[in-house]
Amino acid sequence: MTTVTYSVPAISCGHCTRTIETEVSELQGVQSVKAEIESKKVTITFAEPASEETIKTLLAEINYPAEGLIAL
Repeated sequence: MTTVTYSVPAISCGHCTRTIETEVSELQGVQSVKAEIESKKVTITFAEPASEETIKTLLAEINYPAEGLIAL
């Protein structure tokens, strides 16, 4: 299991967080997704077949591109 946290500056409201959590959680291998309005962060726990590449691609496709990995 891998956990990553991305900076996603496009997050601005509850609709944004729900969209991200719903869409990303549908990827096969994703265990959990938590998007935060205040910090504009998305934390994702996943295993294969999901990967950082597939997650970042999906975020860009739904108009919430990740702008960087946040070290925990």
